[in-house]
Amino acid sequence: MSSWLFAEREDPASAPNQPGLDEIELTLAETTFCVIDLETTGVSADSRITEIGAVKVRGGEVLGEFQTLINPGIAIPGFITHLTGITNTAVASAPRLREVFASLVEFCRGSVMIAHNARFDMGFIVRAAENLGYEWPATVVLDTVTLARRIIGRQEVRNYRLETLAAYFSTPIHPSHRALDDARATVDVFYGLLSRVGNQQVRTLEDLLQYSHTISKARRQKRSWTDTLPQGPGVYFFVRDAERGRQYLYVGTSKHIQQRVATYFTPSESRRRMDEMVALATGVEAIECHTALEAAVVELRLITAHQPPYNRRSKNPHHTWLKMTAEPIPRWSVVRRVLDDSASYLGPFSGREPAEQALLGLGEAFPLRSCRDRLSPKSGREPCALAEMGSCPAPCTLRDLDSYANLVDQVRTCLDGDIRPVRQACLAGVSALSEQYRYEEAQEALNRFSLVEYGLRRQARLQSLANCPQIVAAHQIGDAWEIHIFRYAQLAGAAVALPGDDPQRVADTALTTARTVIPSLPGMPAGSIEEAELIAGWMEQPGVRLLAIDGTWGWPVHSQ
Repeated sequence: MSSWLFAEREDPASAPNQPGLDEIELTLAETTFCVIDLETTGVSADSRITEIGAVKVRGGEVLGEFQTLINPGIAIPGFITHLTGITNTAVASAPRLREVFASLVEFCRGSVMIAHNARFDMGFIVRAAENLGYEWPATVVLDTVTLARRIIGRQEVRNYRLETLAAYFSTPIHPSHRALDDARATVDVFYGLLSRVGNQQVRTLEDLLQYSHTISKARRQKRSWTDTLPQGPGVYFFVRDAERGRQYLYVGTSKHIQQRVATYFTPSESRRRMDEMVALATGVEAIECHTALEAAVVELRLITAHQPPYNRRSKNPHHTWLKMTAEPIPRWSVVRRVLDDSASYLGPFSGREPAEQALLGLGEAFPLRSCRDRLSPKSGREPCALAEMGSCPAPCTLRDLDSYANLVDQVRTCLDGDIRPVRQACLAGVSALSEQYRYEEAQEALNRFSLVEYGLRRQARLQSLANCPQIVAAHQIGDAWEIHIFRYAQLAGAAVALPGDDPQRVADTALTTARTVIPSLPGMPAGSIEEAELIAGWMEQPGVRLLAIDGTWGWPVHSQ
């Protein structure tokens, strides 16, 4: 069974305000720390979280604890179960990560994060925040491994594992490879480490950050670059001006630009590539934005335009489509782009392999030919081996072309958003395979159908926006209203109606300055696929109000 403990010993609203990242002069006794530990299905970046434990402390007093098992959605390897004692049965009824992540965000808000081997635990947390659409609120992180290596000599301990340090400091709780126990032990180890540096003038959070991560004077002096940056939301970018011209090194977004950029010049930013990037940079600039969506779109456009080397996000995303050609005798094809050629398309997919797997799924319902030859309805030929194996209806023989034409019409109906024939064919195949105890093949068939479903859903999502010449929509954030103007699935304008403003009047004003957008191919976004999907995500959130719409925003009823 999953246990979910979330206990605070005080009203968070009454707690002292945590420092902004440019206000880290609080004493260590005044600073709220949140020690976190995770259990996972493995050590790779694509592993899943199985348990979270966190302890919030200030001045040596425990303020609250957070603990929950997590259903990872995949099987837990046997060696992990042996190590942690967490079984598949134990997590079967536990919540998924998305169900508890908002509570974890609030629990950690306003705290300095601490973890033993923080790169591992906080790596999982930050990736989860990005995947689930949260901005992680605690950007200052301390690593007890790093602290221990600075404070305790190798002649005192044989290694810096949590179990070793817990024994060294005689902590009341011994680490057990369970998240809350390990977090509690890390709290005691952390305070044990602090006791060793009290005589070294480490009194404030800034002192401790400086002690744990030494940074160069040159990097610290660049902090003055933040003085003229805006304090609101927007996009920031580090640049390098050289003889060969200006180079964009890194582009990012934040709800508080000045505060976020300041972290790059403090010890809290310990990533080596960021340290290298800051060393190369000759300045940092920003574009203030009205809304978080506008900032995300501007960031995406800047990354695409300037290809900054220190951004890890894919700067040239690859998309693949399935295509039923517009030849006299159509065929399946996997292509890299959509043309205005009267053909029927499905996608985009994230690469060629998922597209080919989806094609196998479609082929179970619609066995079109896949040979590359251009066939003429006037001159037939002998069938190939695929026809003899029953894998192709052999339209090349020109026999029963009316049936083939009917199959082509069915495909067009499916690609227009009717997945029912594919589902029916898939379930029939799965049933037949299961009756023969061929369960792995049945699972593969289900996976292929899932990819077809994914492609149709993604296509419907994009086309519904791309076919609308204009959408004006608003979403309430606190007492204000975010207003966006979309044209052919591209952001054309943004504004904010503050308390007391008439949202419709603000929207009308924004329309006068909105950018003109030239439509792309029918059913295709005028901008990038990634920008259209950002827009779709914003439009689909609860509470969005349509102020005006030209076109129809909706999915085919049988597209999923």
